Order: sequence, then structure tokens, then C-alpha cells
Amino acid sequence: MKIRLNSLPPSVAIPFDLFVAIGGRHVHYLRAGDMLKAEKISSFEKKAPESFFVLSAERGNYQSFVRDSLMSEKLSTKQKALILRESTMGLVEELFERPDIETALRDARQVIEDFVAFMDSDSNAMASLIGLSSHDFYTYNHSLDVSIYSLGLGQAVGFRGDELKELGLGGLFHDIGKRYIPLDIICKNGPLTDDEWKLMQMHPQYGLVILDEHKSPANIKACAFEHHESLKGNGYPQGLQAHEIHPMARVVAVADTYDALTTKRSYNDPMKPTDAIELMAQKLAGKYDPEVMKALIAIFQKLKVA
Repeated sequence: MKIRLNSLPPSVAIPFDLFVAIGGRHVHYLRAGDMLKAEKISSFEKKAPESFFVLSAERGNYQSFVRDSLMSEKLSTKQKALILRESTMGLVEELFERPDIETALRDARQVIEDFVAFMDSDSNAMASLIGLSSHDFYTYNHSLDVSIYSLGLGQAVGFRGDELKELGLGGLFHDIGKRYIPLDIICKNGPLTDDEWKLMQMHPQYGLVILDEHKSPANIKACAFEHHESLKGNGYPQGLQAHEIHPMARVVAVADTYDALTTKRSYNDPMKPTDAIELMAQKLAGKYDPEVMKALIAIFQKLKVA
């Protein structure tokens, strides 16, 4: 199972073996009980971030270790945010790359519970998570960031408990339908042709099919199916009117657009957060839920002051 080294706290004994991929082989690198220094983790993350693995049989042990790290009083909020984000990235990659996504879908529920618990335990948690947001637009980076933004926005507009967790899952899975879109279209270096755009616009339907096959709750399916709808009624795939769009999908729509505008694509540079919010609030006014937009503006005003 691929992991990211930044999901391991430095100078702490690791209770499982660590392997590195070299020349198509998995070579034993670190024995259970040993530890990595911060400098070594940083060096490897720069040189070979995709090369480290643990045995699949150690999945539960790895997850428990991450969860224990989030409870540690020795780690700062920023360190915990990094561990939580990096440990989740491997799972999100599985969602989009593994033929069988059943395990990833199940594990994702625990991950979102960890995010919500982290937010509840520390008033600075959301700011730290947002500060780690990726500026490269890859499907799994984007999905994780949309989930984090959705949790922050959802909490601000009143979602709590199980509903907030389902909103986080909805943000995480909102683009799961892109599993069925050719990679050369998703990663195209430039604008899509009309035919490519028609195919790309199918990803909400594909997402609904995938989530329905795996018996996902209706709230999560709505996030995948309706996050490209517009309050003006000119969205897709259904052209829903304002009152018809699911409340959670409205939150994910704002998170999705904000992250897309502020991350680097192959064909354009990212916008500054203030510029992205201004564009959404003014030139795109009427497309998004006004209460969710107010929450977005308020969150980033607080972050700016901080």
C-alpha cells in the first residue's frame, strides 16, 4: 500500500516495516520500531514522494498509528494537519486508480470522521488544513481539497454531526465519476473540444452510478450528481432550478469552483484567493447559494486577519 512519508511524524518509532520501490521491486527500507528524522523525510519527499509502501496487511496498523499521532500532545496543530492530509492522499488515489474501490469507500468514512474530530478538537485546525491546500490540479488533490473546504463551509452554515460527515464524503467523492473519463481528456493541455466537453459533462452521471452501486447514502450521491448545477438553472446535467438543488450539493459547488480557480492547471495559472472569491461573488453572482458564499468570504477574512 502506497503511503506518503509526511504522514509519518518525525523521530517517532514506526510500528510497521517500510518499503521503498526501486527498479520495479519493493526493497525493505525501515524495520518496525525504527524512526525517521525530519530531514530524511523532507529529503525523500522532494526526491521520491511516490516510492514508499507498507504491507497491505498493515493497513489497520498504519491507520491506527496515524490516528494516535493526531491525539499526541507533542505535535503542533500544523504537524497534525499535515499528517492527516498526507495520510488521506493515498486513500484518495486508491479511489481513482484501484479497480476495486469498495475498501477505499469504506475507509473514507473513518477518514472524514478523523477530519471532523480534528476540527472539533482544535479551533486552528481548519486554518491549518486550508494552509496545506495543494496548488496543483490533480483529480485526487482537488477531491481532498474540496472535501476540506466543504467541511469548513458546511460547519459555517450549520451542518453538524452525521450530516457534516456526509457532506465531507460528498466533497471527497464529488468527482468519482471521472474514473470513467479518459485520462487524456482530464489532463489535456488546453481547452476541450465540443465532443470532449460533452464526455466530461457525463462525470456527474457516472459518479451517481458508482456511488449507487456501492449503496452510498442519498446525500453523498446528490453531491456527486448535482455539484455542477446552478441556481440560475443553467447548470448540468439536469438544469435544476435553485430550490431543486440539494443543500449539500450547493456547498460542494462553491468549494469545487473555488479550488478549481485557485489551483494551477496545465493551461493557466492559479488565481489569488481574494480574486477568486471576487469573481465568484460578482461576475458569477446568482450561480451559487448566497449563504454559502457569505460563509466562504467570512472564512477567508478570518484567515487573512490571522
